[in-house]
Formats: sequence, structure tokens, C-alpha cells
Amino acid sequence: MTQSPQQEKIWLTQAAHDKLVAELEDLKGPVRQEVIERISAARDEGDLKENGGYHAAREEQGRIEGRIRQLEDMLRRAEVGETPPDDGIVEPGMKVTYKFVGDDDDEAETFLLGAREIEPDGLTVYSPQSPLGAAINGASKGDTVSYEAPNGKTLEVIILDAEPYTG
Repeated sequence: MTQSPQQEKIWLTQAAHDKLVAELEDLKGPVRQEVIERISAARDEGDLKENGGYHAAREEQGRIEGRIRQLEDMLRRAEVGETPPDDGIVEPGMKVTYKFVGDDDDEAETFLLGAREIEPDGLTVYSPQSPLGAAINGASKGDTVSYEAPNGKTLEVIILDAEPYTG
């Protein structure tokens, strides 16, 4: 039985987890309250049909509530990372260097396999559910792995390195 994306664990560093918790608290507290006050003030102005401030505040409220639900879901599924073992096996929490079959080594790319919310400076993040992430998850340094790109092409990559992300 495969898990739905809502049930899958999301690997986060402690710093990323703390950042998301702080964002959630801010959204649920001061940000939400400020938008509610703006809606109330706009409502007091009268005719809501032509009140641009009211409609803008309601749209922002919807966006904030959506982000709150997204953060709550992520944090519910979060697996706050102990750094994975340095065994060369690709798994969430690993910094992976790969190249496409046929490319030179100087065309290699490095990314973090984890939650996009981590976004460390200067390092691309791919989720384990992305086509590349899913294909290489569980593979080892030196393996060649094929996967289907979103455009339908089958691509082959060679895993050059997989080391724990410590940032």
C-alpha cells in the first residue's frame, strides 16, 4: 500500500523546523489578528460590494489560512532530522551530487534531498517525491539510475556522491 503525499514524512533540519514553527505562530497570532482588524475596519465603512480594501483583506485572509493549513500539515508529518548515516546511500537529509549519463564531471550538480521549506543558501532542494528524488532515494554512490522526467523523457543519472547534510 502506498502512502498518500499527506501521510509521507517530511525530513527537516532542526533549524528549518524551528523556522516553520515560528512562521506558524506568527501567522496564527499577529498576522491573523491584523487581517481580521482590517476586515472589520473595512466592514465598518459600509457597502462591501465596492470596498476594495475589504476584498483585498478577505483574499489575504484566505491566503494566510491556506498557509496555516499547509504549515500545520508539514509539521504534523515532519521528521526532525537526525543527520542520516554517512554510508553513501541516498535518503532524505543527504546532499547528493549527480551528473547525467554522458556529461562531463564538471557538469555535476549538487542538491539536498529533503523538504523544499529547508532552502539552505546556495543549495537546491528536491523533495523525495520529485521524479529525480523518488528515483534515487535508496540508491548508492556510484549507481546509475533512470527516471522519467516531467516532459516524458527517460533520463539517466550517475550518483557521484551522497553525504549527510549538516548545514
